[in-house]
Amino acid sequence: MAKLTARTITTAKPGRHSDGGGLLLQVSPTGVRKWILRYQISGRRRDLVMGHYPEVTLAAARAKAAQLRSMARSGQDPAIQPATPLATPTFTQAAARYIRSHRHGWKNRKHARQWVATMKTYARPIIGAKAVDAVTTEDILAILKAIWTTKTETAKRVQGRVENILDWCAARQYRDQSNPARWRGHLDHLLPKPTKVRRVQHHPAMPYTEVPRFLVELAAVEGVAALALRFAILTATRTGETLGARWEEIDLEAAVWTIPAERMKAAREHRVPLTEAALSILRALPQVSGEVWVFPGARQGRPLSAMALLMTMRRLGYGVNGTRGAYVPHGFRSSFRDWCGEVSSYPREVAEAALAHVNADKVESAYARGDLFMKRRRLMAAWSDWCARSPASVSNFSNRARGTSRSHQGNNRT
Repeated sequence: MAKLTARTITTAKPGRHSDGGGLLLQVSPTGVRKWILRYQISGRRRDLVMGHYPEVTLAAARAKAAQLRSMARSGQDPAIQPATPLATPTFTQAAARYIRSHRHGWKNRKHARQWVATMKTYARPIIGAKAVDAVTTEDILAILKAIWTTKTETAKRVQGRVENILDWCAARQYRDQSNPARWRGHLDHLLPKPTKVRRVQHHPAMPYTEVPRFLVELAAVEGVAALALRFAILTATRTGETLGARWEEIDLEAAVWTIPAERMKAAREHRVPLTEAALSILRALPQVSGEVWVFPGARQGRPLSAMALLMTMRRLGYGVNGTRGAYVPHGFRSSFRDWCGEVSSYPREVAEAALAHVNADKVESAYARGDLFMKRRRLMAAWSDWCARSPASVSNFSNRARGTSRSHQGNNRT
């Protein structure tokens, strides 16, 4: 009988699979994998659970099985007199095992890379070599204090990830249940709340009255990046959603772009109604045989990068330290939302659905199960019409709006 390998372990179907010498891998119908040692003591056969995969690796399971078999041969029952437990892992080892065991549940590889990067950059220099049962509150504070006020969002993510890893260690009995990285009821008494340290900085957004003029300028710019930026503005989608668009997601005849759940922030499918202006951009793009990306990048097999959109805006005088405004590509979603609230007559829920925002009210969300697609199609058509207006007409509209506002203010004073 062939021994188990790392590949056969991960692909094994439900049931028991032998590695020889009584060592078994048991796979449940839900995919949980655990190690079992079948041995005999005083003529009776027994099964002993030794841990779960991948927390206990194949090599570790074999080493532990050999130790337990030796005990059984000497007359000691491992179930009554357990062997010396496996060594407590260092924090770096525990973090690696945690990431391996959870990464398949994360929606993309980028998330896993971010976990590795933050642990390597911030946690490893201070607690990486420490056994997990020796990590203290002072260690956690040493990690966080250096970045809590300067990189607050990153610091909060580091805190949450370290907390999760140490909770995992407690569940595996590598340390006690107290968690020095826990925020609620512990670190919240020692560090200022993130919201008090630094206000959330929203993406600088171009006023909606300036968008038509900007699109006129952008139409004169050649290249895929300019087309991608125009498409993102007209569809009010996130830049990542636009840049990751694949031809298989787009139905040109039905004028619908269906973004799969795994590419959405809210992890649920989002249908985008495509206006004639958006469709004209798609039809202008060359569809090369074998090319999956709607907006391909310079590197073969890769989509356009977010930096390409930023650089397009910078060349037109926008962005950080830009002479015409600090606006960035993602800010156009705010431009669209402001236009919805101040110009269009569509209800708030239609605008929020167009932005693929999740309703925070769980009760209301439970009853609102549709995606308001037809209403969103009309809304996006109105937005497209606004974007196509001449800058002069938009300027006149803006002046009239300001005049009306001043008139109301005057009436309020009387």
